[in-house]
Amino acid sequence: MRLIKLHPGEQALGRTLAWCALVFELTGCDSLGKRSSEVTSAAPHASGSTASEPLPALSSGAAASAAPLASAAPLASAAPLASAAALASAAATEAGTGLSSLNCPPDMVYVAGHYCPNVRQHCLEYSREWARERKRLDAGEANGTRGKTTASERCERFEKPSQCLSPSRRKLEVCVDRYEWPNRAGELPTHLVDWNEAKGACQSIGKRLCTEVEFNFACEGEEMLPYSFGYERSAETCHLDKPYRKRERTLKRQANCAADPACKAEVARLDQREPAGSRPECHSSFGVFDLNGNVNEWVELPGKKTPDRSGLKGGWWGPVRSRCRPTVTFHKEGDYGYEVGFRCCKDSQGDTL
Repeated sequence: MRLIKLHPGEQALGRTLAWCALVFELTGCDSLGKRSSEVTSAAPHASGSTASEPLPALSSGAAASAAPLASAAPLASAAPLASAAALASAAATEAGTGLSSLNCPPDMVYVAGHYCPNVRQHCLEYSREWARERKRLDAGEANGTRGKTTASERCERFEKPSQCLSPSRRKLEVCVDRYEWPNRAGELPTHLVDWNEAKGACQSIGKRLCTEVEFNFACEGEEMLPYSFGYERSAETCHLDKPYRKRERTLKRQANCAADPACKAEVARLDQREPAGSRPECHSSFGVFDLNGNVNEWVELPGKKTPDRSGLKGGWWGPVRSRCRPTVTFHKEGDYGYEVGFRCCKDSQGDTL
């Protein structure tokens, strides 16, 4: 595999969703174990649980009137630029980590290696909140009752190492944006965009949405890490586990919301995004930043048909799973939310594996 190490100067989702939408995002009872190729030992009994409140509820495209964005420009973040300190931190981060290749554009990271489709990751220690919920849900299941939960299946510490259960690995090469869109260090990632808008924005600059598998590998690497940064959860390393703020009104898409004072004020109250690259250690072994936390990221689910081609990966700043493997598959292509963004991928040029 021909890799070129960068020189020091370069190293660098309106409808309120049903309870199962919450379970999908918070507890992992989506098709996670069946279709996103994650096998988690000691998995919670979440299949019979319900939730009293979507956390958060993505808005439905059917309830909003906004023309699809035709170019990349309207998706650039309209929020104020980061402080000088945040910009400096991001610049230092960009300069200090990552591998590049002649096969990828300079604003992208070359991700290459051998991917394991089916992985076992055993959680040794759950969050206190989820540990309590598991006991309650287990008791309810034993009694034949269906419980409700707003807790997320968060794992604090995984067993080392993860295990590849597939008989063989598959070769994978792809170029991945170093940061979430607009892929610029020090700028807030875009949000309030649906899957189709994200897809169109990437295509407008000669790129495409990442697939589920490409996101997995860019995040976990050949070591199959549960988190891009390792086996132990850390709200200091990445932008995770911030207190949940309940949405009080339906939001509009990004451009329309920015022009609506009420919508803009509500987003300002809810928004806890951080500028891209603000946390120097929040990157994968390949040097791709903010894959866990900050904003959820739209990905494409190959083989699916409209409106089910959309998946969400990586988690966001709230108290949710925010791991590499889980994929939320409930949200449709026209859904959008204040915590949902994306990044782009591109086929690499040539075969170096």
